[in-house]
Amino acid sequence: MHFITGKHIDRRTFLRGAGACLSLPLLDSMIPAGRLAAATRADLDATRFIAIENSHGAAGSNAWGATQYLWSPEATGKDFDLYPSALQPLEDWRRHLTIISNTDVRMAEAFDPNEIGGDHFRSSAVFLTQSHPRQTEGSAVFVGKSMDQIYADRVGGGTAIPSMQLCIENVDQAGGCSYGYACVYTDTISWASPTEPLPMIRDPRAAFDQLFGAGGTPEERARRRSAHASILDWVADEVSRLQRNLPAQDRARVDRYLENVREVERRIQGIEAQNTSGRTRELPEAPAGVPDSYTEHVHLMFDLQALAFQSDMTRVFSLKMSRDVSGRVFPESGVNQGFHPQSHTTGEEGVTDFYRINKYHVSLLPYLLEKLDAVQEDDATLLDKSLIVYGSPMGDGNLHNHRRVPFITLGGANGRLPGEMHLKAPDGTPLANAMLSLMHVLGMEDVDAFGDSTGALPLYAPSSSTDL
Repeated sequence: MHFITGKHIDRRTFLRGAGACLSLPLLDSMIPAGRLAAATRADLDATRFIAIENSHGAAGSNAWGATQYLWSPEATGKDFDLYPSALQPLEDWRRHLTIISNTDVRMAEAFDPNEIGGDHFRSSAVFLTQSHPRQTEGSAVFVGKSMDQIYADRVGGGTAIPSMQLCIENVDQAGGCSYGYACVYTDTISWASPTEPLPMIRDPRAAFDQLFGAGGTPEERARRRSAHASILDWVADEVSRLQRNLPAQDRARVDRYLENVREVERRIQGIEAQNTSGRTRELPEAPAGVPDSYTEHVHLMFDLQALAFQSDMTRVFSLKMSRDVSGRVFPESGVNQGFHPQSHTTGEEGVTDFYRINKYHVSLLPYLLEKLDAVQEDDATLLDKSLIVYGSPMGDGNLHNHRRVPFITLGGANGRLPGEMHLKAPDGTPLANAMLSLMHVLGMEDVDAFGDSTGALPLYAPSSSTDL
């Protein structure tokens, strides 16, 4: 624990113990009196970014589903009705919601006859790169640098972890999958360069240790866990020393943050205990820290993202919520058919059931929004300061096409997104145009092209006088 001056605490203050390292949330005591230093202002104004990809498209991208508005609503502009779309669970968050409909991801389509049929095995690699993957089953993979990593290069230098990549489904990142494509194209959505796929973390324990175990060796962290002690026990002396020097409001803020860290840690410990108890698991191949419940797993990953943003450990996340051709069943959706098989149904009843799965997935997002909205940082909430994108590189899962793909944004992006808006792009518009505009929203105005973009897509209604 140290102080730069007698006036304020370093924004990069850590609580350290053997095998434990806890970064603190933003405190009033960290903000210098008077005019803010440029570095402090940059920290406060940094937009957090989360990219969430789901496979298999959406029922609303099906020809019949589009006429029923099963993904995007009928009306554009601000006066849209989210019923009956799969976005209905976001009604309470519509002021933070921007729907971008009628865009295409043509870079995921087959470019030559040998690529026909391989849509599932190149789609994920296209989502954040908007580039066409090279067909190979070996190590000569090539696609493009992903949007999250372009942004991480800009803002990651000021954080302990430049970016984190998370996933829910199993990934193996080895060998070839099908139709001549390396499995790595299916297993990750983040690419540090056209030839460098980034591994994704499925185990919440591994993600927790990366966020709160830095500074110690794996052996030290293993000893801490084997002692059944909380990470907070290992930094207790540092916490006490810190609290003695903080005003009451900051002490309360630190207490709430540490309680949240402990709650997440307690839930992970409970999952590990249950999964190593000898009981039959629904996911027998999964690590002990992975819940059998899909909802619980997603919620844990959202909790970790909110804590990481609060402590400014990282400002960039990508989250892969499913793996192409996954047959996982989501009982909470009310549909007992597997995810991939259900995406291939054509009748109205089958498409409606696929819509119910889409709606269930969307219903998980408010949990993340609530977590971010509950954290006040300076004069705004973390949700106000975040940009979250959610979508799929596939449109109609039955046809394996990539037209009218589902895509939305959430959060205020530091006041640079209007929210409560449905923008329908002209026919044939690449999704890359919207992503290019979002890169500008993130402060990367110098980027003039991305993937197969043909220009930036205005993110405001035509009647608005505001322009990017």
